[in-house]
Amino acid sequence: MKLMIVDDSGVIRNKIARGAAAKQFVIVGMARDGDEALTLFREFQPEVVTMDLTMPRMDGIACIQALLAMSPATLILVVSALADKATAIEALKLGAHGFLLKPFSDEKIGETLLELIRGAVHG
Repeated sequence: MKLMIVDDSGVIRNKIARGAAAKQFVIVGMARDGDEALTLFREFQPEVVTMDLTMPRMDGIACIQALLAMSPATLILVVSALADKATAIEALKLGAHGFLLKPFSDEKIGETLLELIRGAVHG
């Protein structure tokens, strides 16, 4: 499946990419913020997106709304360091399919993405 990674941290983008590639996901784009994510999304049409919530220019909540307006079938996994789960819950209510709290291992992100394909994940 085609995956786009959205996070303002290059370290996190690369960590997600390693874990996802190990589970046979094809990384079609890596965005630093929501604005860049929308541009890449239009170009590559990924089936799965990992989404940070706290980013410059356009945050994850606004980006989730915009992505799902373009493509309601897109699976979105929120990957966030926020200890406040209320924001992640808001993202789920807006249409995200699961969330994973930072920090995580390469193995955990890969397994969580596989679970996402099978059904929503929380934790």
